[in-house]
Amino acid sequence: MNLNHIPVLLNESISGLNIKTNGIYIDGTVGGGGHSFFIAQKIFSGEKSKLICIDRDEFALSIAKKKLKPFEKKIIFVHDNFCNIKKIAEENKICGVDGILLDLGVSSFQLDDVKRGFSYIKNARLDMRMDRNQKFTAFDLVNKSDIKKLGFIIKTYGEEKFYKQIANNICRATKIKSIETTLELAEIIKSAIPKKFHGKGNPAKKTFQAIRIAVNNEIEILEQTLKDCVNLLNKDGRLCVISFHSLEDRIVKNIFREFSTGCTCPKDFPICVCKKKAVCEIINKKPICAEKNEIDINSRAHSAKLRIIKKI
Repeated sequence: MNLNHIPVLLNESISGLNIKTNGIYIDGTVGGGGHSFFIAQKIFSGEKSKLICIDRDEFALSIAKKKLKPFEKKIIFVHDNFCNIKKIAEENKICGVDGILLDLGVSSFQLDDVKRGFSYIKNARLDMRMDRNQKFTAFDLVNKSDIKKLGFIIKTYGEEKFYKQIANNICRATKIKSIETTLELAEIIKSAIPKKFHGKGNPAKKTFQAIRIAVNNEIEILEQTLKDCVNLLNKDGRLCVISFHSLEDRIVKNIFREFSTGCTCPKDFPICVCKKKAVCEIINKKPICAEKNEIDINSRAHSAKLRIIKKI
């Protein structure tokens, strides 16, 4: 078994869902089916139980179907983006669910497939699409964006302090010829960062992350998706979100706080006039992170953070 395909924070997320045998659950990012396998196991004996497995990547969905074949009578597979979770539930005549899991970011299957163009170590055509039916690719973003747009993307989504130099180098290069491959881009990024700041990791890592996030519109869709997820939950239903990026985690934290906050009137008001009531309870005030033994066998777990909220 490829250790990179072990689901991140598996025990913590399955425990966080507090799964009921007869419950209805959604895995909005099924990937290879790792988390869903354990959800399906727990609900398989339930007469009315159901699991909806969503992924925007057809290849990942095909892998999940094979892994989850023993439980297929309980599962509905959907090739779609989790930002359409509300529509997907409606189309499947589901009014409420008992738990939703979102494992954000790129999947191990996408990273391991060199041809997908996510890697800054192995050479491939610039792509980075999670959904290969999507037309817009990393090639388009890198070669057709101006310096201002590129700088914003690299700074915001990559949190890269050398964003100006990198954006400048990329735009200078594209004026001469198109940047076709991942290693071409990685070298251009590397040349923009002073050697003393290269550190132990690859200097291109943050910029590649930023480009991937922008190509797949990962941040923009997250806030509304989280709101739709909370609105879908039944009473005592839980939403578990695993993030790998500080910007993602900040959005999750803020949305969870919004739904768990009651009256917002000033403290000196004698009575509440805002009528706002908390609709959720935060299960873990601090994010749950992977323990050392998990990180040792699965490096992807290093930056993972799990937040859990319960509908009240």
